[in-house]
Amino acid sequence: MEATGYRDRIGQLVEPGERVLAYAKAEPAHGAPPPPPPDAAGPEAPAGRVSGGAVLLNLVSPLVSWAWGDRMVDRVVWGIAGRGAPGSAASRLRHALRPPRPDLAARDVLLVATDRRLLVCVSGPMKLLSSRADDERSVAETGIAWSASRTEVASARVGWHRLNPKRLRLDFADGSWLAFTVPIAESGRPLRDVAAALTG
Repeated sequence: MEATGYRDRIGQLVEPGERVLAYAKAEPAHGAPPPPPPDAAGPEAPAGRVSGGAVLLNLVSPLVSWAWGDRMVDRVVWGIAGRGAPGSAASRLRHALRPPRPDLAARDVLLVATDRRLLVCVSGPMKLLSSRADDERSVAETGIAWSASRTEVASARVGWHRLNPKRLRLDFADGSWLAFTVPIAESGRPLRDVAAALTG
């Protein structure tokens, strides 16, 4: 769905008197993410040396995988998608977009810059071959998954990462950061508008 279809819904989600400066449809960047918050972390593999066999098995058969093998594959193929301690702003944001037991339905992610906050909104479930009624339902179910005050956002900039020139990096005041991208074929202007609104 086009990002412009969310304009009215975003207006309903903000607080009275809060102005929307810019918004963009984006997705969390592929790559090694920051660790989940402490209260959300599941069982983890022991820290330390990564088994080459586990990484190879993850590449050969993604259905048979280990968390530490996944992280190594992400790091090698995509690079780093975010950093921060467990419970940092980037950690909490990434976890809000990837709940522990997702229903596997596709959803749009919207980054919204207002004069007060950064909002990260998630649409309702979407269908591959959707009707207009399906799209309207998805928009109507859009809600705020995570938010932060403007003071918590230290910087926002769009730049190159490997082959993608449209990667938005959000740096937070606690030193953590998280990246978002749009597909190569889509315009990067909405991301740049969000970055400009957050740093202006």
